[in-house]
Amino acid sequence: MLESALILTVLTAVAAVLVLHPRLQRSSAWKAMVTPLSSIMGSGFLVCAPLLADNVGYDAVLAMGGLLLIAFAVGGAVRYNIRYVEPMLATQSGPKALGRLENGGRWVLSAAYVISISYYLQLLAAFVLHMTGVDDALIAKLVTTGVLVAITVIGSTWGLDALESVERYAIGLNLGTISAFLLGLAWFNIAEVHEGIWAIPDVPPNLNAHSGRVVLGLLIVVQGFETSRYLGDGHPPEERIATMRWAQLLSAAIYITFLSLMTVLFERHMGGGVTVIVDVAGRIAPVLPVAVVVAAVGSQFSAAVADTAGAGGLVQEVSGGRLDGSRAYLVLGALTIALTWLTDVMQVISIASRAFALFYAIQCAVGAVAATHASHKPRAAWFALLSLVCLAVVVLGIPSE
Repeated sequence: MLESALILTVLTAVAAVLVLHPRLQRSSAWKAMVTPLSSIMGSGFLVCAPLLADNVGYDAVLAMGGLLLIAFAVGGAVRYNIRYVEPMLATQSGPKALGRLENGGRWVLSAAYVISISYYLQLLAAFVLHMTGVDDALIAKLVTTGVLVAITVIGSTWGLDALESVERYAIGLNLGTISAFLLGLAWFNIAEVHEGIWAIPDVPPNLNAHSGRVVLGLLIVVQGFETSRYLGDGHPPEERIATMRWAQLLSAAIYITFLSLMTVLFERHMGGGVTVIVDVAGRIAPVLPVAVVVAAVGSQFSAAVADTAGAGGLVQEVSGGRLDGSRAYLVLGALTIALTWLTDVMQVISIASRAFALFYAIQCAVGAVAATHASHKPRAAWFALLSLVCLAVVVLGIPSE
């Protein structure tokens, strides 16, 4: 039981520091970094290992490295847009194509948010039902729909400010659970080495054209860095640029470390189910599955509320004010509920990945246009190439079976 005690101690300590430490709560840079960091790590940490293990075997680290490189490159385009495009848009000094692309990007981002809300809450329902021993797709959809109806009613009637306050605690719990999970994995690997039984499992690499397309359909697991673009006037551009970069680098280090330590627990045909991580956690320490489920529920609910609020604001903006906040939430709720009943978790992961890839393609195109206007020709060519890479994800990404 030493592992459980140690894991609980680390989880509680990290969560308490992140939620209660006064210097962190006052730090503008921390607030600017934790938003993209928690968004990147929120759901991807839960699903990446089983889905990658099932599709590419112990090439999972390599596949995740590829996704992280794409994300960091696109993040470079978004950072360029923060530094150069935002002033152009504010002063209307850029080419007209810039404004049109930005407006189109906001429409696409609104749609991507709708998809991601369904994804987060389908994932939430899957973890809740897994913990209760229920495996019923209909009940999962009813649970998801119930949560969506509640968020929609609250948002359209009173606004989501009260629910958004949950985010602070969800972030602390999620990052605390991740820290505890990494410690537990390190302990497990060291114990296996000490006992002389550590070995790479018989899960051969399987990175081919088909599995490569599945990996592209998992881009959503490294999505979230773009939130730095929309943090608003409370954070100056240079702070948003620096904290986005640090959030991406830190999340990349966590993902690579996590998958490297997880490899010893890979099994042939893990099933690829999104809740397999709970069963794997139980092999590390008895207390860890409960912590993972609680963190999953908190983080997915918080992410869904945040995306609903963000999408509501975007819909009001792109509709030119024709839809007020109340109507925007009702439209979003109806669309998200419809999507929930038309897809399953695996499908919505791929659809969300492709939707965000389209948004990233537009952001890269915005950067290319701005760089051309500013005579930054090498960057313009690089951003244009990145836009094509993102479009390839849109076309080629497929769901895991």
